Amino acid sequence: MSFFDQTPLVYFLLAAATLGLAPFVPEPHIVEKFRMLASGTLVRPLDWFDLALHAAPWLALIIKLVRMVQGGS
Repeated sequence: MSFFDQTPLVYFLLAAATLGLAPFVPEPHIVEKFRMLASGTLVRPLDWFDLALHAAPWLALIIKLVRMVQGGS
């Protein structure tokens, strides 16, 4: 957890805003993947990998924010 404590918040924000949302047109890719998940069409392994790839920066940002609230950094 020291990685999250030592890394500045701005890096997590940049990662979530770029990799987490790219490509931006016609809609953020993670939104498309969550729609596929909700409708039950997220079945190919590549789609699951894509969801994990685009969700990872958001998960890291959430962990960082939780650590900050708890007093980790």
